[in-house]
Amino acid sequence: MRMSPMRTSRFLRTRVALLTGTAVLLTVSPARAAEPAGATTASTAASTAAGTAVRVLRYDASRAAEFRTVMDQAAQVWNATVAEVRLVAGTPADFVVRADDGWPRTSVTRLGRGTIWMGREATAEGYYPLRIATHEIGHVLGLPDRRTGLCTDLMSGHSAPVSCTNATPSAAERRAVDANFAGSSLRAGEPTGRLFVDRPDAARDPVPAP
Repeated sequence: MRMSPMRTSRFLRTRVALLTGTAVLLTVSPARAAEPAGATTASTAASTAAGTAVRVLRYDASRAAEFRTVMDQAAQVWNATVAEVRLVAGTPADFVVRADDGWPRTSVTRLGRGTIWMGREATAEGYYPLRIATHEIGHVLGLPDRRTGLCTDLMSGHSAPVSCTNATPSAAERRAVDANFAGSSLRAGEPTGRLFVDRPDAARDPVPAP
């Protein structure tokens, strides 16, 4: 049976349209399938993270001897409780941690920079190592000693009982650290060139200029 010229023309146009559509699908579908699920969300999250003003401080605890692990734990305590600064292990370091047989102390040269000594004298007396470590990092983050005697105050340090194991900064301490790092400029009220020794009979002596 022969088709009329009009029906033949419609038949050919239909076949061409079907073949063209199939080619488009074969071209587009693999590329779409290869696109990772959630790629747009991940990209947006990365851009958002890159645009934040979080200050990153690197610390070197390679010379902290038996206190190296506890310093990593203390850094994570601060990372979990403040928003404007993040502590990461690495070099070149903004602050270094050492171990010795003295009393725990921190030399702060400027906000976010200095040296922590994890002295064994405090742990020998029974003080909780993680609380000591988070307390000393608190000085690097701009917090002074506050001898309130309260276990809930991280910066009360030695004045709290030996039985105190609280290693988490109070809400006021967290706010103070976030305020210190809310911006890139050096703050006028920050401790600079000071040595903080967490011992009742110790004075805060100026750190000699390098």
